[in-house]
Parts: sequence; C-alpha cells; structure tokens
Amino acid sequence: MSQYFQLFRLPESFDIDEAALEQTYRTLAARFHPDRTAAASAFEQKQAVMMSATLNQAYAVLKNPTDRAAYLLKQQGIDADAPENTRMDTVFLMQQMEWREALAEARATRNEAALQKLQHEITQAQTELYAALSQAFAQRQPETAADLVRQGRFLNKMRQEVSAAQN
Repeated sequence: MSQYFQLFRLPESFDIDEAALEQTYRTLAARFHPDRTAAASAFEQKQAVMMSATLNQAYAVLKNPTDRAAYLLKQQGIDADAPENTRMDTVFLMQQMEWREALAEARATRNEAALQKLQHEITQAQTELYAALSQAFAQRQPETAADLVRQGRFLNKMRQEVSAAQN
C-alpha cells in the first residue's frame, strides 16, 4: 500500500471517502503540529516538522482528484505527467482551443457573464472527467487514466486562468 493512503488509513483507490480524509487530516495535523514539540529536543522538533510537511503534502495530493490519480498511476510505474506523454484526444484538443478563444475574447471585452459561463463549462467538464477517471481505475485501464490525468491538468490550469480573469 502506498505511503499517502497508509498515512490516512484509506484504501488505495481513486474513489475515497473525502470526509474520512478530512477528519483524519485534522486529527493528524493537530497531533503532529510542530508547535506541540516546542519544548522537545531539536531532533523531535525536526521530526515534527518533517511529519507535518509529509502530512500536508499527502493531504493535498489525496484531496485533489487529478493529483490522486497521478499518484496512483505512479504507484503502478506510470508517470502521466512525463514530458514524453503528450498524446491527447483530438476532440479534447478542439475543446481546448474553443475554451482558450472564449477566454481570450472574454478577457478582451471584460465580459463577466462569458467568464462565468466558461467557469461553469470547465467545472462540468471536471466533474465528467472525475467520473471517467473513477471508471478507468475501476476497470483497470491505466493508460486511459493517464490520458485523463493530462486532460485534468489542463482543466485545472484553465479553471485557474478563468478565476484570475474574474478578479
């Protein structure tokens, strides 16, 4: 079992109990917070800082579905984010171009309604992508999951760009 899932006592699966993740994170974060070792030895303080950092990193990875999928694939020896993995579905590539054009136009005209519409479309696409990732893992299709991780990376980035344009 992989370290991050072990840390949170979760089964190694794409589909996780997010409430259990959250609850375990809060419990462990309080238990291993570096402030609790302020009066301890330098070694114990360093251990607490390292454990806290590991805990925060594991939580961030498991909380984000795209990162969780990439982590699960890495456990199988597949690096979905490797630079040589550039293959992407043609339909998705066309959709990317449409979203990029819509974002550029909405930015240029400062069209808040268009930005909100785009944000909604991307959120919907992410929801569909997470369902597809769940299915790919359930059916043991790691190459499909890796392709979906790359699409998820684009959607995450696009969502951030739309949010930045709204501010």
